Amino acid sequence: MKIKNIRASLHHLIVNVPLFDKPTVSRKFVFCTVEIDTGIVGHGLCGGQYLGASIVTAINRDLKDAVLGMDPRDTEAIHDHVWWKLNNRAMTGVVTTALSAFDIACWDIHGKHNGRSIAQLLGGHSNSAEIYVTFGFKQYSIEQLVEAAKLQVKAGTQRLKMVVGDGTASWREDAARVRAVRDAIGDDRDLMIDANYMFSPLEAKMLCRAIEDCNLTWFEEPVYAIDARNLAELKRETRIPFAAGQMTGNRWRFKELIAAGAVDIVQPNPCYSGGYTETQKVAHMAQAFNLPIANGGGWPLHNMHSIAGLMNGLWVEFHLGMQAVGEAIFINPPQPENNRIKIPDAPGLGFEPNYDVLKDCKID
Repeated sequence: MKIKNIRASLHHLIVNVPLFDKPTVSRKFVFCTVEIDTGIVGHGLCGGQYLGASIVTAINRDLKDAVLGMDPRDTEAIHDHVWWKLNNRAMTGVVTTALSAFDIACWDIHGKHNGRSIAQLLGGHSNSAEIYVTFGFKQYSIEQLVEAAKLQVKAGTQRLKMVVGDGTASWREDAARVRAVRDAIGDDRDLMIDANYMFSPLEAKMLCRAIEDCNLTWFEEPVYAIDARNLAELKRETRIPFAAGQMTGNRWRFKELIAAGAVDIVQPNPCYSGGYTETQKVAHMAQAFNLPIANGGGWPLHNMHSIAGLMNGLWVEFHLGMQAVGEAIFINPPQPENNRIKIPDAPGLGFEPNYDVLKDCKID
């Protein structure tokens, strides 16, 4: 079994979320197809919101040249070869993100060849995973945010996440938004907040003090650059648990976060963190510290395999915008039900691309 060809392309979709009368959430992504000499085709993707064209070029030129002829099941050999040929200083960014899309496609091929899901290949801990829903977008007014939260309660959603720190509002406004949502959903549902790196340590500290009594399940990536030292210092001053790592590019950065005692929930995402090969390593490292993994960064259809397959998998993020993207570009993807997502019975990823949609949203 040998890799015969690799193709990557950049795509862009704008999708709708509740309470807006037109598409609002914009998402770029890189789609990767890997063909092998036995005829099996695997597919993967990674985020392309930043430097998407560079990621495509890295896959179609450098990565392709490095791995043609290798066995896609030999992911350790592939990663070792790519690291030393293209990334021997263990940098994150374009190389790691490109490797993510390619690695996912390799695991898809492996699963299809063996008749097993990727969740089973990763360890087969479960055939389903619990979910949480990212519903609270910065585009909402506080009134719309409350209405969106109530829609989720009505739908039976047990775990909800909202965005804070959009770069324009003060931490005081964010505190008011968090408190309004907690009041709207009651005390018996999990509520998480995500700052997407946007706060300085001081701003994050002030927000934590202001919402300490809101019983948050976690505060995701509160400070610039998810700095391990800043996070650890902040963590010592608050009872709010911290989560981080959705775009962290390799196990060494995760090691810094874990060793510093900076996180309570580890968030590797195979679409950014080097694919399933690197995500599995991070999850096993987290197991040694009795820490769960629960992805951020969206792409639930790919992350459900990690969360279900590994014993410390906690929850899959169903980001409403990125869920809509997945439902557009894949044919009949699995849907969550009763706050769980079931891994498909089909092997590999368990779903196939909608090539007509991918063609229409391709960026030339």
